Amino acid sequence: MNPRHADRRRALDALYQADVMGVRPTAVLDQWREATGEDVTEFTLELVRGVEDQREDLDILIGETATGWTVDRMAAVDRAILRLAVHELLDVPETPVAVAIDEAVGAANELSTEDSGRFVNGVLGRIATEPGVRERATAERGAADDRRAHPTEA
Repeated sequence: MNPRHADRRRALDALYQADVMGVRPTAVLDQWREATGEDVTEFTLELVRGVEDQREDLDILIGETATGWTVDRMAAVDRAILRLAVHELLDVPETPVAVAIDEAVGAANELSTEDSGRFVNGVLGRIATEPGVRERATAERGAADDRRAHPTEA
């Protein structure tokens, strides 16, 4: 098994568990380390932190792209898969687009409903291929980060 595949699955597990429990994903990783005594790989930690730090922006983009669905109405596992994949598409340039999508569709086919693979593929395909979607999302997130870092005084 490809080590990055295993790292993504560990990240996906943490994201799913955190969503269901209503806790931070990094707290889930901390609990796992404490319970097992095993370290989490740097790539897994990078993925989980990235989704945790950008979750609001990821959810906005996913919600805008998933025609007819709000993020809250999606199955928890589909939300976790999409958040992870969109983070990789936008923020992990060493991951090829095809790999991010293939990993996400494979996870959806294996872990979710019969229709989830097609749903995840459609959402990610639009984000990856529609002109300007990825660039606009990155620019909007940068502007939001600037506003958070330098709030204006009222």
